[in-house]
This record gives sequence, structure tokens and C-alpha cells, in this order.
Amino acid sequence: MSSASQLWAYRSLIYNLTQRELKSRYKKSILGWLWSLINPASVLAIYSFVFGVVFSTEPPVAGNGHTKFYALYLFAGLWVWNYFNGTVMGAINSLQASGPLLNKVYFPPACPAVANTITVLLQAMIESAILLVVMASLGCVGWQLVLFPVLILCITLFSLGVGLALSVYNVFYRDVNYLVSIGMNVLFYATPIIYPLSLVEAKSSTAAKIIQLNPIAQFVQWSRDIFWNLSWPNTWSLVGVPVISVLAFLIGLAIFNRKSRDIAQEL
Repeated sequence: MSSASQLWAYRSLIYNLTQRELKSRYKKSILGWLWSLINPASVLAIYSFVFGVVFSTEPPVAGNGHTKFYALYLFAGLWVWNYFNGTVMGAINSLQASGPLLNKVYFPPACPAVANTITVLLQAMIESAILLVVMASLGCVGWQLVLFPVLILCITLFSLGVGLALSVYNVFYRDVNYLVSIGMNVLFYATPIIYPLSLVEAKSSTAAKIIQLNPIAQFVQWSRDIFWNLSWPNTWSLVGVPVISVLAFLIGLAIFNRKSRDIAQEL
């Protein structure tokens, strides 16, 4: 059976794993699912104060011609990063945590990573829905919204492909988890999330071109085009982003399938 058909055959298990993750995430918490809003809101407030107030970072004017609120500009890129980071790191942790279960019964080892992706996707949908409501109330909404499902699909495929490859290598080499954590910190600041790309272009056009090669930067730019700039991504991005996302997923899945044959023994 192919990987896709195996995952479909075990869809009930993925559903149960997703439910378990959702129920345990805020178990015995007084505020419960409110933390899904408080956590990103607190990060947003910190970054807005540090970079918007202390460093006085100026965002470009929004597509409606008058909105220039740094926190919203930041949020338009931050939710993309939260989704990518949550999917990749969650895939690594979920596979490692599924070791005892994999040693008892057989199921496709990719199931925990897929379940984690669905859980993180729900969080991303909540964050993006809040952003959409706020931007719509400011009159900053356009036909570019039709690209939103494509953006979600591309981020999902890319993140899951990267997460699957890194998660299986982490089983054999536990240093991977630590290296990925460091790499994520570097990648965050190498992506124009807390600052506009125009600031980099003003100092070094070469550095700006290198940053644009970063797929996460392209996802962030798509989100900003949809929610902030009210513009369409350029032709290269419209073609390149989906292609890169599909390739990343296929390569990550191929690596995972090849390395996960004896994964139960390592876990």
C-alpha cells in the first residue's frame, strides 16, 4: 500500500490521536482554550512593544491606504511562523512520544505527525480568522482572499515534509532536536516577520534576494499580500511556492518512509 492509502486506512487512529492532543493540551487548565488566544496575543504584545515602540519599526501602509498599525502588520506574518514552527517541532516530539505505542501495535509512524499537524492547523485557523475579522473591520479585505486556502495547503505540505524528515532523523540522532531548536531561532530572525523586507533592501539588495529564497519568507509575503497589501503575489511566487511545497513534502515523506522501517526498535 502507498503511504497515502495507509494513512487513509488509519484515519480513525489519526482522528483519535488528534482528539487526544486537543483534550490534553489544556487539561486541568482553568482558562482552557482561551490559552490558544492568550499565548499568541502575549507574544504579539511583546514583539509589538520591543520592535514597534522601542525600536520604532515602521510598517508600510496597508492596502486600504491609511492603516499603519505595526501589531497588525506583525500578526499578518507571525501566524504563518507559528504554524510552521508548531508543525515541525510537534512532528519531532510526537514521533518520539509515540514510541511505547509503536512497540505494542502497528500503525504508520507518520500518523502522530499528521495528527499534530491537524491540531496546529486548528490553532492557525483561529489566529488567521481573528486577523481577517480585524482587517475586514478596517476595510482592508480584497479578492486576494481566494489565495488563502492555497496558502494553508502550501504551508501544511512544506511544514509536514520538513517535520517528517527531521522527526525520523531525531530518532537515530537525538542531537537533531537541539539543532532544530537553534535553527528555528535563526530562521525566525532571517525571515521578514518583525521587520519589512524593504529595510533589508535599503541596506543590501543581495541580502534581500537571499532572504527571498527562504520559503518561509515567501509564505509570510503571501499572507501579507492577502491580509495587508491587498495585492497578488508575483508570478514567480505564484508558481514557485506550490511547487516547492509539494517537492518538500514528497522528499520529506520519502526520507521518512525509508528511515522509519526499523524505527520501533530505536524508539
